[in-house]
Amino acid sequence: MKKTASLIVRSYRWIIAFWLIASLALGYFALQLPSLLEGDGFRTDGEYEQVEQELTDTFDFPESTLLLLFEKGEQTDVSFVQSIEDSLSSIEELDVGASIISPLDDESMYSESSAYAALNFENEPEDQKKVIEDIQSVINEDEAILTGAPVISEDINQASQDDLKRAELIGVPVALIILVIAFGTVVASLLPLIIGGITIVIGFGLLALIGNQMDLSIFILNIAPMIGLALSIDFALLFINRYREELLFKEKSEALIITIQTAGRSILFSAICVFIGLGAMSVIQVDIFMNIAIGGTIVIIVAVLASLTFLPAVLYVAGPHLNKWRIIPVSEGSTARWKKFAYAVMKRPLVITFTALALLVIGILPVFNMNLTIPTISSLPESYDSRAAYEQIDEEFMEDSESTAYAIVQRDDGWLDQAGLEEIEQLEEILNEPEIVDSVNTIYSSSDISSSEEFYQAMENEASRTQLEPAIEPFIQEEQLMIPINLSVTANSSEAQELLSDWSSQTFDQEISFGGQPKFNEEIYTEIYEKVGYALAIILLSTFIILTIAFRSIIIPLKAIFMNIVGLMSTFGVLVWLFQGGHFGLEEADIALILPVIVFSLVFGLSMDYEVFLISRIQEYYLQSKDNTQATADGLASTSKIITSAALIMIVITGAFAFTGVVPVKQIGIGIAVAIFIDATIIRLLLVPSLMKLLGDWNWWLPFKKAPKQQKQRS
Repeated sequence: MKKTASLIVRSYRWIIAFWLIASLALGYFALQLPSLLEGDGFRTDGEYEQVEQELTDTFDFPESTLLLLFEKGEQTDVSFVQSIEDSLSSIEELDVGASIISPLDDESMYSESSAYAALNFENEPEDQKKVIEDIQSVINEDEAILTGAPVISEDINQASQDDLKRAELIGVPVALIILVIAFGTVVASLLPLIIGGITIVIGFGLLALIGNQMDLSIFILNIAPMIGLALSIDFALLFINRYREELLFKEKSEALIITIQTAGRSILFSAICVFIGLGAMSVIQVDIFMNIAIGGTIVIIVAVLASLTFLPAVLYVAGPHLNKWRIIPVSEGSTARWKKFAYAVMKRPLVITFTALALLVIGILPVFNMNLTIPTISSLPESYDSRAAYEQIDEEFMEDSESTAYAIVQRDDGWLDQAGLEEIEQLEEILNEPEIVDSVNTIYSSSDISSSEEFYQAMENEASRTQLEPAIEPFIQEEQLMIPINLSVTANSSEAQELLSDWSSQTFDQEISFGGQPKFNEEIYTEIYEKVGYALAIILLSTFIILTIAFRSIIIPLKAIFMNIVGLMSTFGVLVWLFQGGHFGLEEADIALILPVIVFSLVFGLSMDYEVFLISRIQEYYLQSKDNTQATADGLASTSKIITSAALIMIVITGAFAFTGVVPVKQIGIGIAVAIFIDATIIRLLLVPSLMKLLGDWNWWLPFKKAPKQQKQRS
């Protein structure tokens, strides 16, 4: 580390030039990132994907569908019909490659107060956004509203961009105020924001290059900068604080080398802990987790490199000017007050420990009522017309069943011989058995023929066979049979998931695969539930090993892991209370399925930042004095102000997303902010010093070495 530090000091001009050039070059690509993001990232390889492809390729299901809602309002019946005809004629003239199903041709799409049309695309347009804009330009928005999955996806993308701007407008100025309070000078306060800005620009540029090669979720637009900005500012804050301390007694080159060796080492260990969380998340083979793992890894690598190369180079140039333009005078009593607080906590360690744990347990209680759901259209703010239109169409026209699953069945000899028709009849009976099945659609239900025998006889007659072809074609294509299964429960319900799981594991006489929204949800839930244990094991075991190496102790890593788990469980309880209870003006909503995994994986690493910075300093003092109590007090006193400032910045940057509209992003932002708040207060200020006091020198115990003698400690 010392050689690296010396190299950075010698090459500071080249380092600054490199980062400035990289920022300008990748800034061009960063601007393109929003246009490359699409979809919510909820995709996994499985039966659902295979069935969807079969439905599209073999049974002519559309690749994508746009819906157009017409509201009658004060119009007469005649003028309402005319407005529908005019709108659909204008769309036809655009020649966007869609087949239009008009409500004037299908009475099930028409009601007294409204109607809707479906625009089906056999092949998804290369530029879906332009198609949507073209259609919106030719319809009267007072009479018709365009919606459907592609429109909602575009709106979520736009909402995410607006949310990012809003969060930055709130978070960055408040972060600057906290930095000014922490450092007191303008130059020192601006540097962390500069590091954060460079991290986001370069990170976005690299993600844009990756986005040209693979699909990236639109949620990256919020989550990546949320992580990158908060962490890079934290790293810079802690690094600058240590450098200023060293600069009081040493020449700037020596001060910078010591800072890189100490604070730089802590940054590396902290980043490794965050990388572990992100890497573990990618074990779950759902696109959004892998996307966030990639996006988070990119911005954190940039944050670490900028903090350990660009920041030291700039600090070397700044030298004593770092303290220029002081706004707030230096407070001499801050360290003494923190030390007094530390001794006060350690004076009654048992009482403080039980009080802190009691508070955390109270926070944990609501967790047992947590309802997890896959984010759907409810992710979009209510103010968007596409959400309101979709919900209206769903409520008025889609009430026949709560959800629909699809079965694709292969039979090498085809389906229209007598044996094949008997098998269809048997399948219909089997699939109809569960209570939650409303109806099963087959050639029998569409032809009003009740038995395979009658159907076979009708097929033997050429005239009746011709009449049956319209009833056969939607369900049978050569060797493939398609069976829609209408359920009386929602696709997100546990009953639907259990049924689809049972069917997929059941042995049928034929080769059968299941799809539809219920199967999609079942695969997502199953993938998460089956893999989350592996992800947690990777995080916990790796963190334990890393911290054991860093601190030459097994007690400190075990304590850190225990405190993190309890703190995160309490965070989830608070989130359940906030969102499911609809408190503090929040819209009542179930917890996004991705939230526990993402918040645990990220915060477990992020909170280790403060653990590493605090314990590193305590360890430094302990190696000097061999007095655990004094070392704890001194370590807490010397780091508390800066760790508190870092935590406040993290809370502000992530908590600013509470004012955003996209619900999963709002939940993740608030979740990280709450977790950091709990970590920086109850855990860092109360549990850490009280447990350090209770365990004494045993904090630093490593097996296979002689157990330390308990030394007399100052209380």
